[in-house]
Amino acid sequence: MTPTRPALDPQLRELLADMPLMSRLTPEILAQVRQLPTEPVDLLLAGRRIDRREVTVRAEDGARIKLSVLSPADTGRTTAAPCVYWIHGGGMVMGDRFSQLDIPLEWLDGLGAVVVSVEYRLAPEATGTTLVDDCYQGLLWTAEHAEELGIDPARIIVAGASAGGGLAAGVTLLARDLGAPAVAAQVLVCPMLDHRNTTTSSRQYSGVPGVWTGEMNEFGWRAVLGDLTDDEVPAYVSPSRAENLSGLPATYIDTGSAEVFRDEDTDYATRIWAAGGQAELHVWAGGFHGFDALCPQADISATARRTRTDWLTRLLRHS
Repeated sequence: MTPTRPALDPQLRELLADMPLMSRLTPEILAQVRQLPTEPVDLLLAGRRIDRREVTVRAEDGARIKLSVLSPADTGRTTAAPCVYWIHGGGMVMGDRFSQLDIPLEWLDGLGAVVVSVEYRLAPEATGTTLVDDCYQGLLWTAEHAEELGIDPARIIVAGASAGGGLAAGVTLLARDLGAPAVAAQVLVCPMLDHRNTTTSSRQYSGVPGVWTGEMNEFGWRAVLGDLTDDEVPAYVSPSRAENLSGLPATYIDTGSAEVFRDEDTDYATRIWAAGGQAELHVWAGGFHGFDALCPQADISATARRTRTDWLTRLLRHS
């Protein structure tokens, strides 16, 4: 029986019709997708007055992790800037530190934030906690070099989209439990939070082509987790497994009503509230996975992006 699904936003439906969609990922398809050309970062940065610095830090196992540090140029600022530590999406199996970078660049433009984007290792070549550990080491470096980078260490925001949103949640949990570094807020854009893939929205968006389907989600998680059983999966990797969501910083979560992660994202916000925390949740009616990144020209995308920026503006104004 075909499950019923929330209707897509009419404008998004028209735009989605022109996109190549898949039902599932395989190792062969992943290899092909990884070879596809991406938008050159220089084109993305063109027209912006940005100082760019490329940094390499060491992972715990000695591997080299690349960070791109992007700062507003010639601002004349006399106070330290907020920082957005950006973690890219791609199902944990693809993408690089420039993926979805247009999202945090809006906060560089509008809020004067320094953006630090991390290139964590990908599954299946890297597995287990390696991805979240890479992201955490990059965050530690950023906090430790805050003065050098012109960053206010009390205003570091961890943010990410899709897999990057899940890793951002994991990094924030890790920073809470280890006591450092201080994280002022987390912004989780359609985050990939739960390896179990058993929610109603997971089932609704299986067996049908899409931007990210239940089958693709299962592939991504299996690439990271291998043969680990549910009880062996660390909460830092699959944040929905975390039993304690207290003590987290201010949290922003958004998702679409017409996507696979809708229910796990909604549940995560609900559990933060239940633990006495502060979370702002937006479920955009008719939004598919990653709609605001893939279709920024759509009215709903502009509204979603503006709403995130307004939230960050309020947060930073009162921090």
